Amino acid sequence: MKIGYARVSTEDQQLSLQLESLKKSGCKRIFREKVSGAGRRRPELVRLLDQLREGVVVVVSKLDRLARQPVVCSKSWIRAAGARFQSSGEPWADTTSDTGKMIMTVFAGIAEFERDLIRERTGVGRAAAKIRGIRPGRPKNSMLSRKNWPTAY
Repeated sequence: MKIGYARVSTEDQQLSLQLESLKKSGCKRIFREKVSGAGRRRPELVRLLDQLREGVVVVVSKLDRLARQPVVCSKSWIRAAGARFQSSGEPWADTTSDTGKMIMTVFAGIAEFERDLIRERTGVGRAAAKIRGIRPGRPKNSMLSRKNWPTAY
């Protein structure tokens, strides 16, 4: 069974093109959200993940609709449940085929490598700043510090 996931980042954006693509791909059920991909609160994605089982194929219109790092997410969430993954917009992103599995594995490795490089560069930058006496974060007395926040909204 194919289930789809459609997401746009703001309420002003429309899901119609994604929904059309997912229906053409044969999705029997489609989970829809209007929320940023960076946010942690994505109730429809959680509902979709609850549906994952052997034989289920998760379909998205584009990889970035699933998550910021969809290659990694598809490997961890979807594969762990015994389900598979397809992107109708990127035919190479298809774990229902052996070739697609291989490509997704390579891309996941590249994504992990890139995250490790970013983490390493960030650590080096922080250490260099500390040596120069620079304290990371907001200045203590800036307008954005907590003590300047209103007490009630």
